[in-house]
Amino acid sequence: MCQVDEEYNDQLEKRTVPTVSQRCVKCKEGIAVLIIRAGDAFCRGCFKEYFVHKFRAMLGKNRVIFPGEKVLLAMSGGAASSSMMSQVQEGLSRDAPKKLRFIPGIIYIDEGGACGQSLEERERVIAQLEPIFRATGYPFHIVHLEQIFDLPSSVLEAVSSAPERPEGSYKAAVDQFLHNSKVKNSCLPREGNQGPTVCDAQVQISCLAIKDTPNGTPALVVRHGQDLERLFASVNTLTAKEDMLQTLRQHLIVHTARTKGYSKVMMGDSCSRLAVKLLSNISLGRGASLATDTGFSDPRYGDVVILRPMRDYSSKEIAFYNKMFRVSSVFIPGLDTKALDKASIQLLTESFVTKLQADFPSTVSTIYRTSEKLHTACPAHDSDSEPTAKCLLCVCALDTKVEEASAFHATLVSEKLSQKRVPESPLVWSAVTADVTGQCCSSGGEREGGCGTGGGGCCTSSTTPVTPDMKSLLCYSCRLTIKDMTAVDSLPRYIVSEAERRKRRYQMKQEISEFLLDEEEDEEETS
Repeated sequence: MCQVDEEYNDQLEKRTVPTVSQRCVKCKEGIAVLIIRAGDAFCRGCFKEYFVHKFRAMLGKNRVIFPGEKVLLAMSGGAASSSMMSQVQEGLSRDAPKKLRFIPGIIYIDEGGACGQSLEERERVIAQLEPIFRATGYPFHIVHLEQIFDLPSSVLEAVSSAPERPEGSYKAAVDQFLHNSKVKNSCLPREGNQGPTVCDAQVQISCLAIKDTPNGTPALVVRHGQDLERLFASVNTLTAKEDMLQTLRQHLIVHTARTKGYSKVMMGDSCSRLAVKLLSNISLGRGASLATDTGFSDPRYGDVVILRPMRDYSSKEIAFYNKMFRVSSVFIPGLDTKALDKASIQLLTESFVTKLQADFPSTVSTIYRTSEKLHTACPAHDSDSEPTAKCLLCVCALDTKVEEASAFHATLVSEKLSQKRVPESPLVWSAVTADVTGQCCSSGGEREGGCGTGGGGCCTSSTTPVTPDMKSLLCYSCRLTIKDMTAVDSLPRYIVSEAERRKRRYQMKQEISEFLLDEEEDEEETS
């Protein structure tokens, strides 16, 4: 039993606090210069070796990048993406012990038009980033967000990916790449020859790629600047604006990768960022696509695979590495700059995770390890829809094809019953009626131009073409984003045209459905 006379104060107050004066936990010789976690103190050399090894191990463990493939590095100018580019440079250097064997390129999306920046501010940011990109010697592409209004609708189509390679093909590809490299090196000019080398040719190609983006204000920004402002002005909440910006940014990156011949895209999402993204996506209703949104590999687009090699690094580790080894980064204001914590779901989640991490250091790692165990369930085949139905915006599998006894169906019924009916507007009322009952203008067939009159078909088809109803083409989260918009017609043309194409395809399938044979009937006839 505890005694009153016993003294525990001195023993309870004493605890081991890690200090930078202790020895490195790895080499046991060097003086520690930083502490990552409690008890994990590293010297300068061991920390760099630890940081570099973690990046190589992430790529080597997954083996999704084959030798000779073109990989596009998505740069935002921030600390995580800049550190990722530094690791790629380190891995491609000649003195690297385990050299990377892919061909890198860089892309930067100028989002200043959506964030309210002036043309001078956007040009100033690009002028700060260009010397950093030029110093790498890699080809880079500066793409303005206004280019979304010139994208083709094919960017929303998930192209079928190449068949999976058999086991052992990765090692065979490495051996073939090494053999080809030896042949190329034997063709290089020797010392004393002033002819151009392969590296010089790559730098020259890089410079030519830079000239594709002219200096000064591009005509594209001037032509579609107002369209971009009208698009984001029609979105009411900051939560929907950030979600819309992320979707459009990803469309541009995928389109650039396809047109320039890149098969992989590296994103600089850190462990801390993915932990916030996981919780915020659950709040936004994207639980069905968490595995693709936060996993290492994201194959939703088929021919272009999105990779997240920085997902094992915390923001603290990245900040330490950039500070100690002088990795340049540029701060670029975004939509959420100087906004309050409660301005959006993303900001509120980030504030919650950051404050919780300060008191409980294992918070981020626990959330991150949970995301590693998530897998996307294959959707059941629905005879009324396409076997591989994808969301119109995020290109994830639709999560709205569920049974009637589900929470999603109950939400739809509640929403339809709570809609405000406006009898004064016949066109709006007929559209609502058609959406709820599934029949066209069932209550307005006697009106002029209705379904019962001659001239052809539905009363809405004879009116001026409007933006098609996109609800059935969107997942639950993207429906909430579109619902926050006041003017859906401000969306880029490639989204509207793809929605019209899918609607026409669905209507055509419904018209000829009674003439089509089911799979079971087809098997019986052939047997």
